[in-house]
Amino acid sequence: MARAATPAIAALISSGVAHTVLQYHHDPRSDSFGEEAVEELARDGVVADQIFKTLVVSLPSGLGVAVLPVPAKLSLKAAAAALGSPKATMADPAAAQRATGYVVGGISPLGQRKALPTVIDASALQWDRVLCSAGKRGLDVSLDPRDLVRLTNAAVADIRAI
Repeated sequence: MARAATPAIAALISSGVAHTVLQYHHDPRSDSFGEEAVEELARDGVVADQIFKTLVVSLPSGLGVAVLPVPAKLSLKAAAAALGSPKATMADPAAAQRATGYVVGGISPLGQRKALPTVIDASALQWDRVLCSAGKRGLDVSLDPRDLVRLTNAAVADIRAI
């Protein structure tokens, strides 16, 4: 694998952020991308709540990004509020792919084609390292959550549904 296999990895390298790329087997028949990552990475001692999924939401002003633990459900109301919007819905997958430059199941909060307003769930800050997509199915990156917040210029809020 090339050193900067994806735009997300290239963004981490160019910013000088310490990170580790983790590769795992992706079954092309699977469409439960987050659950697959948890199942595969848990074998290496990673806790499910440490692995974050990247969801693209549609706001009246355009698209936004919500990053939260894989096992959690997104509160669209909380995400909208954190992004300064009156409401949010899940974005059309094709629109999410066009805006980010990544395929669904491999959308990273880093290195997106167009930097979208981002909110990261506050639980990320309880970890020394969090994992998120490195921009390709079967590829995650481990980094300090504060670096993730800084690089994505993200708001931090509790965006999990209760």
